[in-house]
Amino acid sequence: MEYRQLGRSGLQVPVLSLGTGTFGGVGEMFRKWGATDVKEATQLIDISLDAGMNLFDTANIYSSGASEEILGAALKGKRARALISTKATFSMGEGVNDAGSSRFHLTRALEDSLRRLATDYVDIYFMHGFDALTPVEETLSTLDGFVKSGKVRYIGCSNFSGWHLMKALATSERYGLARYVVYQGYYSLVGRDYEWELMPLMLDQGVGTMVWSPLGWGRLTGKIRRGEKPKEGRIAQGGGAIGPQIEDEYLYKVVDALDAVAKETGKTVAQVALNWLLQRPSVSNIVIGARNAEQLKQNLGAVGWNLTAEQVRTLDAASARPLAYPYWHQSGFAKRNPPPV
Repeated sequence: MEYRQLGRSGLQVPVLSLGTGTFGGVGEMFRKWGATDVKEATQLIDISLDAGMNLFDTANIYSSGASEEILGAALKGKRARALISTKATFSMGEGVNDAGSSRFHLTRALEDSLRRLATDYVDIYFMHGFDALTPVEETLSTLDGFVKSGKVRYIGCSNFSGWHLMKALATSERYGLARYVVYQGYYSLVGRDYEWELMPLMLDQGVGTMVWSPLGWGRLTGKIRRGEKPKEGRIAQGGGAIGPQIEDEYLYKVVDALDAVAKETGKTVAQVALNWLLQRPSVSNIVIGARNAEQLKQNLGAVGWNLTAEQVRTLDAASARPLAYPYWHQSGFAKRNPPPV
């Protein structure tokens, strides 16, 4: 397993981590993702640790807390070998203060997560989304208190716009508060919007990126082909319905290119798609999901080798999209405003 430094922190993380959105299967959305129980989760975690993949990502809203509970139970006796990241911000109840990034909500949310995870600290604590109603200073001072108390080691944010993150970083610098060292965001061969604003910001400010849904909401697993509909997995069960919509022809063009490169390398379509991401600037870690041990072992095959420069160019060309403003305008001044890729 390869390890990379997480942003401007001293923490080394594996390039792959196990996402636990499939743990629990509570609620309509998460039931479509998977329903991994403690027994299956323990097997997946043991396989991960044996492979050197010691980072496990969850969130309090995953299966209404059941994902955290199952992860905590499966890590019993192994906590010292593992890194845990979890998240807060989204609603965990009916009360008016049961959502957001206020001091009130985050204090309760962290204590609840620690209890469910059966641990007294988390290694990375993410704000799952931006809360525009809570002052940034309040959120960051609360997180700074968590770090100083030892209950949180590092902080990060997820699904922020570029200006959200930059405002937070400037506030941390101004007041000497703990700084977001990692951003968790959507990025894939069929979702490259991240490259426009967020990637340059991560590189400029030294923030590492953990990629979620690296296989495009299940579209790049190799189960979708031109003229075929998937018969199993998240897409077949409707689990990708809330994700970004992608035109069929664009998807098939990318999958055709993946198929060609997969044949050249002797790897699977999913392994090629993951390896492409591992060669992108700013990427520290990719969060992979797995419904079973076989899927996990397949995804672990994405590391230990690299695509050639020509193969990367093939995938880049197939997945290229027209730029939105102001990025298309900036591309005309590339000599003084070079893109990061």
